[in-house]
Amino acid sequence: MTHRPSFLRISLATLSIFAFTFATARAEHEGKIQILLLGDSSTAAGMPRVVAPKEPQFEDMIRLLLTAEADLPPTNMINLGLSGEFIRGLIDSGRYEKQASKLPGIDYIFIRYGLNDESKRDNFAANFPKDYQELLAKLHADHPQARLIPMTVIPFADEKTSTKINSLIRAVASEEKLTLFDIYPLYAAALKRGPDTLNYRRYPLSKIPENLRRIAQPYVNTEADPKVVVLDNRLDAIFGHLPGWFSDRHPNIAGYNVIAAETAKFLAPVIRERRAKK
Repeated sequence: MTHRPSFLRISLATLSIFAFTFATARAEHEGKIQILLLGDSSTAAGMPRVVAPKEPQFEDMIRLLLTAEADLPPTNMINLGLSGEFIRGLIDSGRYEKQASKLPGIDYIFIRYGLNDESKRDNFAANFPKDYQELLAKLHADHPQARLIPMTVIPFADEKTSTKINSLIRAVASEEKLTLFDIYPLYAAALKRGPDTLNYRRYPLSKIPENLRRIAQPYVNTEADPKVVVLDNRLDAIFGHLPGWFSDRHPNIAGYNVIAAETAKFLAPVIRERRAKK
């Protein structure tokens, strides 16, 4: 059974969770493959950490799946995803320099940006590829031994927007001669088994009928605009008829497990091939 606190006491507006410290990274990297995750909220996986903190989180599941491969060495996962982030923000805020540039012994870096860039970056079509290439150049310089792995975005926006973003990512990967990890069709295929099974529900309490708010109250967080938050379908029978109940497309634990499983499948043969060449 999913562990869930009866009342969500952490505001996602102020949530800042990182699955590492520099001391931990230095201590853990000896003898282990170091894998860095960079991206926005779809990488940060913030909500499952709040609602189900005792369950394996996104980066934990990647590590566990790689550990299940008996011939692979142990790995250390560092998740630097941040909700709302885009590449220009990562660089200009100084967060890249402070948190990513000096991490020790990084072997693989997964990069998944584009959704926030599309909405926040001016002249997106022209500037996003430049921003991406600037980030790649920094990563090459700071982690010369690391293999850089650009990723497409998951099906979060509408198909037209997703196609626009992913076509630019593909072009950058091709120009930089990097192998693209195309997660989009894999996640889309999983969604076909149930369009709302991989996303959580986050819905304003103010839109819940007053006579049903007592039912919703155990699932309300403490944001300035309180919202009902559940990771699964447990309240769909009660609130599923409300307009917008299914509108949040952020992954739930099942969704992150899809990404984790596909990431492990992608990375395992890459690790084997790289080790064979040493």
